[in-house]
Amino acid sequence: MPMLCGGTSHAKDANEEVQKICDEMKAHAEEKAGRQFDVFTAKSFKTQIVAGTNFFVKVHVGEEDYIHLRVYRKLPCEGETLHLTDIQTSKTHHDAIEYF
Repeated sequence: MPMLCGGTSHAKDANEEVQKICDEMKAHAEEKAGRQFDVFTAKSFKTQIVAGTNFFVKVHVGEEDYIHLRVYRKLPCEGETLHLTDIQTSKTHHDAIEYF
């Protein structure tokens, strides 16, 4: 099923690429959340194609706690750099990943 430009994909299980994005964003997420995370494991994600790609990632951060990250990756011609755009804290395993 083709993805519409601007719409988000269906949720998929996190893969190695998404975990690497999370690893790179961990310190930024900790700064925005105002706390340290002992665990930082990507569980699932959605993508949105814009002028680059937005990744919406559900991340397990220990015990029953989860956060959602929105990470923007620039286009390859712009160096594919990553930027943590937003974070949602106090999430659970059952919370769906929504656009934010």
